[in-house]
Amino acid sequence: MEQNWIDIALKVALADAEQAELIIGECTAYGIYIEDYSRLEEETLEIAHIDLIDKDLLRKERDCVVIHLYIAENENPQECATLLGERLKCAGIGFSQTQSSIKQEDWANNWKQYFHQHKFGEKLLICPSWEEAKNTEGRAVLYLEPGMAFGTGTHPTTCLCMEVMEPFINSQTRLLDVGCGSGILALSAMLLGAQSAIGVDIDEKAVKTALENAERNDYSAPQVTFLQGDLTEKISGSFNLIVANIVADVIVLLCKDITRFMEADAHLVVSGIIKESEAQVREAFETARLAVLERYEKEGWLAFVLTKK
Repeated sequence: MEQNWIDIALKVALADAEQAELIIGECTAYGIYIEDYSRLEEETLEIAHIDLIDKDLLRKERDCVVIHLYIAENENPQECATLLGERLKCAGIGFSQTQSSIKQEDWANNWKQYFHQHKFGEKLLICPSWEEAKNTEGRAVLYLEPGMAFGTGTHPTTCLCMEVMEPFINSQTRLLDVGCGSGILALSAMLLGAQSAIGVDIDEKAVKTALENAERNDYSAPQVTFLQGDLTEKISGSFNLIVANIVADVIVLLCKDITRFMEADAHLVVSGIIKESEAQVREAFETARLAVLERYEKEGWLAFVLTKK
């Protein structure tokens, strides 16, 4: 017989979160689940290795957390809810409380509501691996599974990078993706007709995720390779298209030696740069003798197309 559960959700200020977690943890033998979106973008990259975040998640409150406690319906959840409220009041912690019922079969799949198919550029469609792509308009379809707790949507940095790199991809393209994360850019390039792609990331978990996504879309070495390493330390050879969807500080470091991996007519596409860092990265471009061909902007984020001078 399936067991139904009551979700007791207590919202507290971010400043009170740690103390509230301790109090709630002491009041129950069950585990707790914490909704904390104060570092949503950073933790998406660290945990799920993807920077595509559903707009509903981006609208979540950043100055509070919601602590969830799950109690079986037959174990008097109302008594537990009352006790928790009293303990938080005694500690001087303000809170609001809601309750809802959850069926056993909902546990594994609730997170998937945030991940939907989405069109990028003129030719590509990203689709969750558990769905069948619909109304593709002849687009190439990349099936992706970012993992539980994080969805996908239209994060400006990835949108920019995918849209900007698309016109440069053809059957002769040999692509290097620096800071590959889930492998989304490298695999998208392959679907758009690239000859080969290499992705590199410093995070072992990111590389594992990228390899799984490659297998999911029927790509394997030597056509598509993912390596663990710091920027270009594990890279050899030269490429005619290099992409890097990373932060400005890392792009500055990358510029110091990226030109030695660029063929004479290669293009470098960099994204993930906030407008406030534009002067910093432009200085790095100039020092590296990289010429800016195009500058793109989307919702306060910048992308550049560069070539060697």
